[in-house]
Amino acid sequence: MSKKMTMAQALVKFLNNQYVEFDGVQTRFVKGIFTLFGHGNVLGLGQALEEDAGGLEVYQGKSEQGMAHAATAFAKQKLRKQIIACTSSVGPGAANMVTAAATATANNIPVLIFPGDVYASRQPDPVLQQIEQTSNLSISTNDAFKAVSKYWDRVSRPEQLMTAMINAMRVLTDTGDTGAVTIALPQDVQGESYDFPDYFFEKRVHRIERTAPTKEMVNDAVAAILKSNKPLIICGGGVRYSECGDTLAEFCQKFNIPFGETQAGKSALPYGFEYNLGGVGVTGGMAANMIAKDADLIIGIGTRFTDFTTASKSLFHDNAAFLNINPSRFHAGKFDGIKVVTDAKTALEVLTEELSKAGYKSAYKTEISEAKDKWNKEMTRLFHKTYKPGDKPEIAGHLDDVLKDYEKALCTCLTQTEVLGALQDVFDDNAVVVGSSGSLPGCMQRIWLPKEKNTYHMEYGYSCMGYEICGALGVKLAEPDKEVYAMVGDGSFLMLHSELVTSIQQNVKINVVLLDNAGFGCINNLQMSTGMGSFFTEFRKGNTADGDVMAIDYAKVAEGYGAKSYRITTLEELKKAVIDAKKQSVSVLFDIKVLPKTMTDGYDAWWNSGVASISKKQSIKDAYKNKIDNFEKARKY
Repeated sequence: MSKKMTMAQALVKFLNNQYVEFDGVQTRFVKGIFTLFGHGNVLGLGQALEEDAGGLEVYQGKSEQGMAHAATAFAKQKLRKQIIACTSSVGPGAANMVTAAATATANNIPVLIFPGDVYASRQPDPVLQQIEQTSNLSISTNDAFKAVSKYWDRVSRPEQLMTAMINAMRVLTDTGDTGAVTIALPQDVQGESYDFPDYFFEKRVHRIERTAPTKEMVNDAVAAILKSNKPLIICGGGVRYSECGDTLAEFCQKFNIPFGETQAGKSALPYGFEYNLGGVGVTGGMAANMIAKDADLIIGIGTRFTDFTTASKSLFHDNAAFLNINPSRFHAGKFDGIKVVTDAKTALEVLTEELSKAGYKSAYKTEISEAKDKWNKEMTRLFHKTYKPGDKPEIAGHLDDVLKDYEKALCTCLTQTEVLGALQDVFDDNAVVVGSSGSLPGCMQRIWLPKEKNTYHMEYGYSCMGYEICGALGVKLAEPDKEVYAMVGDGSFLMLHSELVTSIQQNVKINVVLLDNAGFGCINNLQMSTGMGSFFTEFRKGNTADGDVMAIDYAKVAEGYGAKSYRITTLEELKKAVIDAKKQSVSVLFDIKVLPKTMTDGYDAWWNSGVASISKKQSIKDAYKNKIDNFEKARKY
């Protein structure tokens, strides 16, 4: 049996019948679809959704990039068990989603993207917003998605939809190799009809398997751990997606093994767990980095081992061995380590059984608690770190008179670290914080202390400016009963905050915590710490070093959209505002003025950055020498 319908109508019907199963629990896979309609999709996919969206919830985005970021955040917060699709028009609308697709793929988060495309019939040619590549007329804007998608297809005939979507679901539910899936939909084909067989629309259950490791993999892993005295686990995002925080806790307690967290792995377990050393690497803290330098076995669980996690491959000593547990064979092969290609929970359960038989226990005595105590004392100092005229900043680069410029313009003496400390005193324990870029990811990986699991949501695989507010919307859609806070700097806010309007339109309350230091402070730190002067990274009138600091009223911007806003220059104002905001039903923005150079600095972890090899300035020559000295000590693969 078959039913004649348009390609777009068939697509909507298909999406309504996709489910995932994980540990025996079935979940509807596609919750809804974000839309921004234009001539490339409104009469095809738009018509199908208007006529019969089925159970799909339809959301109106304000920016193609923004709504796709929101979809990414939703899937990440749902631990990759449910998604929201996205559709745009052709040309610039589609191109706007390329950045978001890259963000999803870099983080291995499933996102399904349906950009409208040029006419398959090539009549008319060129259609509005079409790029004409004279060397190849089959190329459109959507070919740009090929570099940032895990699966890419173009449906040039209605019947091609079937194989395209079956393959799309295969990749979206692949725990080892998921990411953005792009299905380009030519605008004429969306409205063309075909006799689709009924079996295409049957309920499909995509089982997310906990594939068991081979006996040989287990033997190799057990041998490596038995040989080690001081192993260290790197807890990556795979621990959270595998939903095995409790299993990790039991493993650490039984064998006396500590762990450091990546940005994606943070809040797999609360910070208060005795074996949780906190963030590791360039944006990590003192405790994890101290233990990492002496560890003889690094057990990576669900991590990609990025340069920030490994301090550009300089954090671990040369004789340290690597054991990598990951469903992706590619990531499991990092550092040429022992590969255990499997789900995190399954691996931990099997290893627990085998190591128990051998009676294994690490050689740590008081090192774990001592490192954590030392770091806790340092965090207490940071939480109470204040500034008064005459004080010198800990982060090199700015003199006191420059700080006074900011103090005058922003009317504040607040430091970023004391603000983050105060927020943790007044946020609910189950509140979710969302971040992505600037200095905040470093500060938060170091000194944000999750009290409950899955309450820390940091996009740091791509560190995409503009993700934060869009991400908060996606997280709130995933966690409607929790307060969600977008942690964003003023630079990132200016890049993309359009989905704040969507949150108000949809009556989905989010909280925007905007820390305004009048510039791109993180990159200013990088400039000045490597010997440069401040150059086009501060918000000063005339873009000159001695120009007046710009004082922008972000609270007024939010008020114009219809949000509730608060202007904050003191800790007392901050705490009162957060308490009051919990009573609000509309989205909220906290406009918090902070001084630059008052964020956290690195803790004995090097980052390989591109310092100029030739310069007239001695400070840059010194920075380059320091780079080469560290590079020579670091691993090369």
